[in-house]
Amino acid sequence: MSRKRILLVEDDRVVRKAAETGLRGLGYEVVAALDGEEGVRRARSDAPDLILLDLLVPKVGGFDVLRALRADPATSGIPVIVLSGVGQDGDLEQAIELGAAAFFVKGSMSLQELVRRIDDLLGAAAA
Repeated sequence: MSRKRILLVEDDRVVRKAAETGLRGLGYEVVAALDGEEGVRRARSDAPDLILLDLLVPKVGGFDVLRALRADPATSGIPVIVLSGVGQDGDLEQAIELGAAAFFVKGSMSLQELVRRIDDLLGAAAA
């Protein structure tokens, strides 16, 4: 069984490196994008099994990235977990309306809960 590939769209270097290290340690292959434009491009080219998408990324914001992913038949079926640094009113509802599979506020999320949701969406833990 091949390792599950996760695309991490995150511009904060510290958050990105911590997530990459943690997810790789759990057996996932992780590819990263530093902005929304690169995230859409890598979603199309790298065919990830799941996308972790920060809402506040440069060039193309997270909601616009989510719209672009859902509008493209090549990426429309990829589960997306939205990560937000602030969790403003309406963000959760908008993310779910746009097709996000889950929504987490970074400051209050549990890493175990995030990993459990990733595993649920991917069908099982990575090999």
